[in-house]
Amino acid sequence: MIINGYQIEPGVNLRGADFRRAGLRGAYLRGVDLTGADLWGADLVGADLKDADLRRADLRGACLVCAILWGADLEGAKLEGADLKWTNLWGANLKGTILENN
Repeated sequence: MIINGYQIEPGVNLRGADFRRAGLRGAYLRGVDLTGADLWGADLVGADLKDADLRRADLRGACLVCAILWGADLEGAKLEGADLKWTNLWGANLKGTILENN
């Protein structure tokens, strides 16, 4: 996948990346390390985040409708106000995840 001219491959390190309000609709981010990334208000509709590392990521207000989060590590992630309609969280680690106002 190409984001802002950069090729994103599985396993790439995007720790702490700033994707606030980013248009990532349908993005293929399988296995990507997004630990502590700022995805506040990001459009992740239909994004494939299978096995992604989203520990402590800020996903407040993000649109994750129909996103694939199979096996994703969301430990300590902030998901307040995120739209999780039809989101697949099968096998995801939700320990310490904040899921208010969803």
